[in-house]
Amino acid sequence: MSAYKIETHTELETLKFAQKLAVLLKPGDVVTLEGDLGAGKTTFTKGIANGLGVKRNVTSPTFTIIKEYEGELPLYHMDVYRLEHSDEDIGFEEYFKGDGICVVEWAHFIEEFLPEERLTIKINYIDEHKREIEFIPNGAHFELVINELMS
Repeated sequence: MSAYKIETHTELETLKFAQKLAVLLKPGDVVTLEGDLGAGKTTFTKGIANGLGVKRNVTSPTFTIIKEYEGELPLYHMDVYRLEHSDEDIGFEEYFKGDGICVVEWAHFIEEFLPEERLTIKINYIDEHKREIEFIPNGAHFELVINELMS
């Protein structure tokens, strides 16, 4: 399992990169996002939403845990930060095996529910504008996705 890293220097650059990724995803794909508060997880999700043709404004689902958006494929945006000390399964598998793309912020809090095959993305805050984004593909499908994304 290899890791691939890129640096973005503006929010727009991060959005465009995520948009490029979205086009390569297929129904049932799970993307996990890790990074400190303010690192850009929701910005990255907005880029994925743009790439999927979502028209609604994407905001962090901090208080609802899951927000659903309609695009060319459904987007299920999860922020599981509030489940940190919970082992509650709120029907994750239905989403993970569903007909859309799942983007999970703070995914390490629900590790036991996550599918083995997924794309892990770690966003590191370098400074106000610069981010280092690391892609860790878990499974052959995501290896192909990342190879395509990086080419």
